Amino acid sequence: MTPGGPSAVRELDEVVIRKASVGSMDNNAYLLTCRVSRSQLLVDAADEPDRLLELVREGSGGARLDVVVTTHGHPDHHRALEPVVAVTGALTAAGADDAADIPVPTKRRLAHGDVLVVGHLTLEVVGLRGHTPGSVALVYREPVRGVDGPRGVDAVPGRVHLFTGDSLFPAGVGNTGRDPVRFERLLTDVTERLFDRFDDSASVYPGHGADTTLGAERPHLAEWRRRGW
Repeated sequence: MTPGGPSAVRELDEVVIRKASVGSMDNNAYLLTCRVSRSQLLVDAADEPDRLLELVREGSGGARLDVVVTTHGHPDHHRALEPVVAVTGALTAAGADDAADIPVPTKRRLAHGDVLVVGHLTLEVVGLRGHTPGSVALVYREPVRGVDGPRGVDAVPGRVHLFTGDSLFPAGVGNTGRDPVRFERLLTDVTERLFDRFDDSASVYPGHGADTTLGAERPHLAEWRRRGW
């Protein structure tokens, strides 16, 4: 992905995920569109409001946007929030402990374990403390699938999709300012709340850069802990 480039599109049974890169810091913004209701959720109105509104129109054919989730309070993740909300009227949501750092009022303050429902989509909120106190990730689980097995049809859990902001990237966790307390808290949250809960097939959509999977990153957890960042 490059700023100003075309959207990357991933079509699932219930949802279409669109990804755009915006701004000088190559921030990722993700638009989730419910395929049944056309309801939409935007992860991080990071920059370039015109590009993000174009992304919204790609999903719904208009200006429908139900929710904007800001993954954390750093300015590069909410520079376009005010104009995007002004045009769309979307509900604003962010981690409760980061809401004071976001200049647009946060209408829904999120906590670990909360659930967001957008159309037919259900997303779990996961708190990942350390990069900032109120950083949150979103978890979307695809529906359970029926697969033919030796004893009939087996129920197979759907794949997991993780929108991790600046808390988990390819090759490491987010910046914690070389503070060992913050680093330990973030790595512990990422380990216990993501790696320990979900299998290697889980897709990871970070706040900057390329997508990855838990399987690609899991072998490096001990290395990250040793190096301390």
